[in-house]
Amino acid sequence: MVQGRGSRRRARFAGALWAVAEITVTLGVVVLLLVVHQLWWTNRQAREGAERRVHALEREWNASVGEAPEAEPSDVPPGGEDPPAAEGGGRDPGPRERESVRPPAPRWDQAYAVLRIPRLDVVAPVAQGISKQGVLDKGYIGHYPGTAHPGGGGNFAVAGHRNTHGEPFRHIDRLRKGDEIRVETRSAVYVYAVDRALTRTSPRDTGVIRPVPRSLVTPSAGYSAPGYYLTLTTCTPEYSSRYRLIVWGKLTSMRPR
Repeated sequence: MVQGRGSRRRARFAGALWAVAEITVTLGVVVLLLVVHQLWWTNRQAREGAERRVHALEREWNASVGEAPEAEPSDVPPGGEDPPAAEGGGRDPGPRERESVRPPAPRWDQAYAVLRIPRLDVVAPVAQGISKQGVLDKGYIGHYPGTAHPGGGGNFAVAGHRNTHGEPFRHIDRLRKGDEIRVETRSAVYVYAVDRALTRTSPRDTGVIRPVPRSLVTPSAGYSAPGYYLTLTTCTPEYSSRYRLIVWGKLTSMRPR
């Protein structure tokens, strides 16, 4: 009788242990699938979508060859330095002239430019806004509202994912001084050269995207005079959004498409 009760207890314990093992394995499989989805599937989806958008923009621009080009917003900040001369000896229009041909701002979430980083083999569309769902999670690079437009006086500031969803800015920590970054629009190609970097700062450090970019957390990082700047921002360390990694560039040349 005692032996029978002991056998039943062992059987119940073994059943409970088996159930726990099944639940653990199931949870492990679910977690593994989530990891695969985040690290592989979202990257594949976003990269394919971003590549299609880049090709679509290029087709639109090529089809518009011969039409009157749209000038990019490119105001010189008060007291700012002159913009780099256009390649081929072209004349840069003055602030009033640029203002008179200013095109309407891109609509929210609209991809309107292509950013290329040859050193990293990065080619990604640039869209208006930095929302995750509408821009960044599509593998796009997001243009901070209120900052300068490509080639414009001030600071053309953008954000991109470092991990998952196409991760266009995953390796921007590998960029070195002088590396080229090209921003292509319907009417012009703007070439920036990497100049400085800030390896870690707070997500609330809005100074890095101001017209004259300078960190509010690390005041020695950044600039003190107006110019033609490009700012790349992304999360750091990898697989974390605790801090921000910043790379700055300066406009070196521009040419019409």
